[in-house]
Amino acid sequence: MYITTVPNRNSPPAILLREAYRENGTVKNRTLANLTHWQPARVDALRRALKGEFDGLSRDSTSGPIFGVLFALKHLADELGITQALGKSKEATQALFLVLARIAHGGSRLSAVRWAQQQAVEDLLGLAAFDEEDLYAALNWLAKEQTRIENRLYQTYVKRRGQAPVLVLYDVTSSYLEGEHNELAAYGYNRDGKRGKKQIVVGLLTAADGEPLAVRVFEGNTADPSTLATQLSLLKKQFQVREVVMIGDRGMIKAKGKAALSEEGLKYITALTNAQVRTLLKESVLQPELFDTPLTEVEYEGKRLIVRRNEAVRAREHHRREDKLACLREKIEHRNTFVATRPRANAHAGLQQLERWIKRHKLSAFVTLTLHERLLTSRVDEGALAQSALLDGCYTLETDVSVTQMDA
Repeated sequence: MYITTVPNRNSPPAILLREAYRENGTVKNRTLANLTHWQPARVDALRRALKGEFDGLSRDSTSGPIFGVLFALKHLADELGITQALGKSKEATQALFLVLARIAHGGSRLSAVRWAQQQAVEDLLGLAAFDEEDLYAALNWLAKEQTRIENRLYQTYVKRRGQAPVLVLYDVTSSYLEGEHNELAAYGYNRDGKRGKKQIVVGLLTAADGEPLAVRVFEGNTADPSTLATQLSLLKKQFQVREVVMIGDRGMIKAKGKAALSEEGLKYITALTNAQVRTLLKESVLQPELFDTPLTEVEYEGKRLIVRRNEAVRAREHHRREDKLACLREKIEHRNTFVATRPRANAHAGLQQLERWIKRHKLSAFVTLTLHERLLTSRVDEGALAQSALLDGCYTLETDVSVTQMDA
């Protein structure tokens, strides 16, 4: 017997179990079973069995705890200095298990306990039996030991790199909570789009290569720029960094953040908003054609402005705007047809509905709708359209780092 795959025109191929036999000296084949709907792993197992790969195996074979996953992750944790930074206590080892389980398994503390029952946890980590309460206790231990652990990880990073980080990256995110009992939970700008849910805000500070240096959790109603002071304190006091350039997005490093960085003797790289760029264009500090050069730098009020246009983003925005206009024309045509075939239809209601659609899709700056004798028409102001598209794909970075320290 053997398994064969037979092409089936436009359908998936048929997988058949066949047998060869002789009839009047001629070799023929007959189909014993159709395996097309079997799982691929099951088909492969049968194919291997027919080849005799399982011959001689004992019926009493058993499988012990899984070894490879934890072994590989433990080796990486040792190389990165995580194991050394945590320490050798029982709580430290449980915390290490939580890190490794989060990578390999994910899920809750309870599911991690169940997952551990299939892994060689005791052989590799020296951890005897534990339950979810032990893991929650390990989390409490981590919170108390956070500063010490971060300092040891930072020292390992500096030793491995040969110097302290010159560039650091900073950003925040938020995570909503289903429960109510959390001392930091508060209503704020919810990035998850979960209305009515309290949240926490998390700020992550990393080196230029993305390796985490420190993380802090804030109340859920904390504005992004307000978290910056805590990170500056970490850099200056906890890590004893004397000279560093902090990189944050345009919503992070604003006027107060820039002033705070300057007071601490630190530098920054950030971006300007479209409104700020348009103000500079209006004041002739920048010119539109500067964005179309390979890379341009302008000095303004003691700061360096580096401007550049991303053509891929420009094309994407152009197509997106054209798609919206095409969709609007279809909606107008559909509404006019509806009104024409129904004398009692409210034409003005259709106008209001489409005006709300235009505003929601940010077309109102250059599109005007009019209603004349129950007929809707649209007009596109080409000049206003050109102004709206003026900064498509344009980026303006602002920094107080000197040219001698970093080129454009």
